[in-house]
Amino acid sequence: QVQLVESGGGLVQPGGSLRLSCAAVGRIFRITSMGWYRQVPGNQRELVATITTDGSTNYTDSVKGRFTISRDNAKNTVYLQMNSLKPEDTAVYYCNVRYARSIWYPGPYDYWGQGTQVTVSS
Repeated sequence: QVQLVESGGGLVQPGGSLRLSCAAVGRIFRITSMGWYRQVPGNQRELVATITTDGSTNYTDSVKGRFTISRDNAKNTVYLQMNSLKPEDTAVYYCNVRYARSIWYPGPYDYWGQGTQVTVSS
């Protein structure tokens, strides 16, 4: 069984910074990408940023230039450095791991973290 252990959320003032981390603990055949999504009550979960095993990244437009996603493949850990935070970044942030179960079951399949609250407020 795989668990995603998230940390780093909290309360920060506008313009401040936070760093989220997510470690995938357990055996995974092959991870294809890791990423972060966020959700506010009443809205759908939306992509924030993803990063593939070879380091290719993708960001939603609203965070480009402010957020940076990175990963440590050896530790199966993904990070999200969030700078210049705005009140509209307030949400529950969820870690995502997209993976293949085996060569016969390439998926993709998804693991999700439990979510960590990020609140940007003065």
